[in-house]
Amino acid sequence: MNEQNPNTPPASRWPHINWGTMLAVIAILLAATSLLANRDQSRGLKTDLAGKLAEFNASIKENQLLARNADELTRQNSARLAQIESQLVGSKEQQQALESLYKELGRDRDQWALSDIEQILLIASQQIQLSGNIKAAIIGLETADLRLQRLDKPQFARLRQAISNDLARLRAAPYVDQAGVSFKINALADGIEQWPLSSDHAKAPAKNTQAKSGLAKDLLAEFKNLVQIRRLDEGEPALLTPQQEYFLRQNMKLRLLTARLALLSRDTIGYQADLRAAGKLLARYFNIQDAAVAAAQTELGKLAAQNVAPALPELKESLAAIESYHKDRQQ
Repeated sequence: MNEQNPNTPPASRWPHINWGTMLAVIAILLAATSLLANRDQSRGLKTDLAGKLAEFNASIKENQLLARNADELTRQNSARLAQIESQLVGSKEQQQALESLYKELGRDRDQWALSDIEQILLIASQQIQLSGNIKAAIIGLETADLRLQRLDKPQFARLRQAISNDLARLRAAPYVDQAGVSFKINALADGIEQWPLSSDHAKAPAKNTQAKSGLAKDLLAEFKNLVQIRRLDEGEPALLTPQQEYFLRQNMKLRLLTARLALLSRDTIGYQADLRAAGKLLARYFNIQDAAVAAAQTELGKLAAQNVAPALPELKESLAAIESYHKDRQQ
């Protein structure tokens, strides 16, 4: 049996450790741990990236939808804009046409107004020339002047001045009341049947409240009818038969009627001649002592003294202004 050398160190109880291997293992473990951690982190990143990509894709799809809607809205707006532009062009054309029409109507309106005023002046002139109706002519000129005043156009100032001058002359002209004279003549004609004749000696019997009786009263009444006292210095009144009396009264009416027609036609000579002839018939055949006959004789004298056709002014200035305005427009 071998004895152990006391100088020999004892054998180690632990096996020999290879630190290089140990470090390699540790490095591998660390690398594996890091790899696992990186893999988990990579998976998380991939998950997050996938989620973000999904969100991004959804956002892209939403943006694409919005873009399509925007494109559609843009197309609609473009179409509407084109339609509005087309309407605007048509509206401008209509506006230009309306402006042109308004200008033309403005010119025509003046022409129409001038034509109306000219017609009024011509009618007023005819009233003066045909019937001497000054009042109607004055009303016509006042109406024409009022229309020109409403138009308020400077180009009509000369015409208004001419109308004003003619109005002043008409208002200063003598006025014959044809209607009033005509009414008086008609009243005389209506009263002819009631005028007593100078040859009418029949007296109406007196009205008594009591009945007459007795032969003496009857004889006295007959004697009064047979015996009449007349003045010899006066002309004997003409005795007319009933038929002659009828024609006398009709002749008087005819004279008054022709005098009235002469009045309306402004024939002063014929008017005065007929009234004077009627006055002579009245004085010769009718009882001028009667109040109605005396009043008719006085009225006939007044009427026969009237001039029914005095000199009246003409509307030369107003009509000349109208004619001048027409010539200015034609130039």
